Amino acid sequence: MKTNIGITEKHLQKSSDILTSILADEMTLYIKTRKFHWNVSGESFMELHKLFQSQYTELEEAIDQVAERIGKLGEKTIGTMTEFLKHTSIKEHAGKYSSSKDLIKELHADHQTLIIKLRKDIEVCSEKNKDSGTADFLTGLMEQHETIAWILGRYLN
Repeated sequence: MKTNIGITEKHLQKSSDILTSILADEMTLYIKTRKFHWNVSGESFMELHKLFQSQYTELEEAIDQVAERIGKLGEKTIGTMTEFLKHTSIKEHAGKYSSSKDLIKELHADHQTLIIKLRKDIEVCSEKNKDSGTADFLTGLMEQHETIAWILGRYLN
């Protein structure tokens, strides 16, 4: 059944493509945050272990919301690691196990990368795709990443 919500099929597809890329970024960041949760060590182990856990839990919820938004636009949602890696802009570093401070720096940079990307995507969805619903959704997601980046940044001062 075709989705008829007042947005052209072309614009629905473009918004869905943006959301697919965001889904891949969220999933990659989720996996990285879990890895860091499992491997953090040192002086602030328990504090960072719990911090990363709260962050990956928040990311897990965002992942589900992004996937559902894609469905609301009438598209299918990707769901394999191959697909996520094809669409993500977040870089992985397999086999790398860094210090606590370097883990925080890496996650901080990743969240900032997503914030910048989301700002551009919000503009495209709002102005070019005439998709206010997705633009609003992405604004909320961006705000979540701003909060996480702010918290991580406080550890780096």
